Amino acid sequence: MNISYLVEDTAQSGGVRVQLMQADALIARGHRVRLVTKGLPLTWRSSRAEWVYVDDFRHYDARDQDFVVGTFWPTVPHAYEIAGTRAVHLCQGYEGAFSAYAPIRDQIEAAYRLPIPKLVVAKSLVPVCRQFTDDVTYVGQIVEEEFYRAVTPREHEPPRVLLSGQAQGDMKGIPEGYGAVAHARWFHQTLDLVRVSPWVPSREEPLDAVQEFHVGLTTAEMTRLMHSCDVLLAPNHREEGFGLPAAEAMASGIPCIVTAIPSYLSFDDVHDYALFAPEENAVELGERLIELLSDADLRERLRTRGREVAEQWRAEHVAARLEKFFEERRS
Repeated sequence: MNISYLVEDTAQSGGVRVQLMQADALIARGHRVRLVTKGLPLTWRSSRAEWVYVDDFRHYDARDQDFVVGTFWPTVPHAYEIAGTRAVHLCQGYEGAFSAYAPIRDQIEAAYRLPIPKLVVAKSLVPVCRQFTDDVTYVGQIVEEEFYRAVTPREHEPPRVLLSGQAQGDMKGIPEGYGAVAHARWFHQTLDLVRVSPWVPSREEPLDAVQEFHVGLTTAEMTRLMHSCDVLLAPNHREEGFGLPAAEAMASGIPCIVTAIPSYLSFDDVHDYALFAPEENAVELGERLIELLSDADLRERLRTRGREVAEQWRAEHVAARLEKFFEERRS
């Protein structure tokens, strides 16, 4: 099949990584994939896809394409305009729930109401998208193969706790992450806090609490950094569509502390693969961090269970579901 993805920008982000991973997975199964973008050439990750650079998505000639995928709400109307019934909406999180987009929620909802099928990366997004259309298919998320490892190295002393995401995005819950670490340290837990973000630190971040801060890492660099850590702290809010770093940590055999939000709870029906805390509650997150740092057997159990759950995110499984969706729609 010939499939095009409309990529709004090529700046480093988890959302763009997902589009690139889907393209590579489909190419590995013998399909031809184009990534059509208004952004600059990609520098932070490799890609097997054919790239097409445009100033306006409406100028892209999609007549020879079986499907055109809108990957972010502004690209969805363009996909529908140039491809009609061959258009598909890939949803990684409902943008209308983001506080930053509140003034333009009407425009976002209009894009979601277009009569085209939706692909979602998390089961928790199925009921959200069905508010707008009945044609919603879960395909799952991809974790890149290099994150998976069967053996975990010896833990560091002090343990390295990873807090990932940009503080400038309120749904990442970074202030609560800092609060959880401060709470654990108040109760005599010794740890190194490792921060990673696609953006530079915000002015509000308490950088004196951080032992390392990494900005704009490539996929290979992010893999190495994650594999150097012992615990992941994921304090995301319920607007988070999936939470890719938590999935990558589980594939890496790193025990996770996450918020009890729909996306994290949808990883598996039995919620024993991480420690959960209420969202926007730094004290409870800190209590879970103390619990995890104090119990070596618990950390080992979460490593084992996390690896089991992470098997669903291997590229070949997601690519098979994507291929099935496209083949059924084409026929």
